[in-house]
Amino acid sequence: MYPIIRFAKEMLLVRTAPALAIGETHVSHHLCWPWDLDPWLELNNGRTLTLYDLGRLPAGYRLGLDRALAGQGWRMTVAGASVRYRRRIKAFDRLEMRTRILGWDARFIYTEQSIWVHGDCANQILVRSALTSGKGIVPPQRLAEVMGLGQSPDLPAWVQAWITADATRPWPPE
Repeated sequence: MYPIIRFAKEMLLVRTAPALAIGETHVSHHLCWPWDLDPWLELNNGRTLTLYDLGRLPAGYRLGLDRALAGQGWRMTVAGASVRYRRRIKAFDRLEMRTRILGWDARFIYTEQSIWVHGDCANQILVRSALTSGKGIVPPQRLAEVMGLGQSPDLPAWVQAWITADATRPWPPE
C-alpha cells in the first residue's frame, strides 16, 4: 500500500521550505517502520523505491515542477531506474534521503537519490523520468522553457555512460 500519510507529511513539511535550483539537494528524513521490512527483517527493495517517491515529489515541489506541469496539463512518470543497494536498513533505522535533479537530455529528466543510515550510504538510485501529455512524451527542454531554466547542466559522465549502456538493451525483451 502506498504510504499516503508519509507522503502528506512530506508535502506539509516542504510547503515552507525555500525554493531549489537544478542541482541543489533536497534532504528529507524518514524512519524504517516494521511494515517496510521483508522476510529477512530489512527494508524491502520495493518499499525502497516507494520511499524514494517521498524525496522526488517534495524536491519537485521546491523546484516549482508541480505548478509548471499542472499549468501545461503534463504529467511525469518514471521511465527507468538503476539502483545500488550497499547497506542493510533495519526496523527503526533513521534515514536521511538526498535528492537532486541532475539535468535532462532530449527525452528524459535525470534525478539522483541516496539513502543514508548512521552516516553511511545504504543505497543510491538514478531515475530517468519522462514528461507526458495526451499527445505522448514531451521533450524536457519544453519544461525548461516554461520554467525559465535555460539549458540542462552537463550530465555527469557516469549518467552518460548509463544512458549509453541502457540504449543497447533490447526492447522488447527477447
